Amino acid sequence: MLWGIVVGIIQAATPLAFWWLDDATVYALGLIAIAAIYVGFAVADGRLHVIAIESGVAFGFVVVAAAAITGSPWLLVIGFIGHGLKDLWQHRTHFVANTRWWPPFCLVVDWVLAAIIVVEIIAGLHFR
Repeated sequence: MLWGIVVGIIQAATPLAFWWLDDATVYALGLIAIAAIYVGFAVADGRLHVIAIESGVAFGFVVVAAAAITGSPWLLVIGFIGHGLKDLWQHRTHFVANTRWWPPFCLVVDWVLAAIIVVEIIAGLHFR
């Protein structure tokens, strides 16, 4: 869990590495990358229904991320909180095999990042 906090803080700083993009775009790309990781786990799992469901869920996060680029930055908060809830569900159900340690770690990363984005929005950081 401590590493999840560290990685969440590092991920919150990623817009600094991509200074030519606005923050919403960088965070949206991060949300897409995080969601895509479960597609990789699903492929490793090998069951077709798991691959199909995880791909569909990942597509949902792609839609939220894309909308957040030109829409409200609160969509990013919703996306990362939602992905954290998906991690919690995965941790409880073990729907995708061999992901025992990943969901709790990723949940912490998602929620730390969501909290930091909330602070940035409240502080008036411009996402465009």
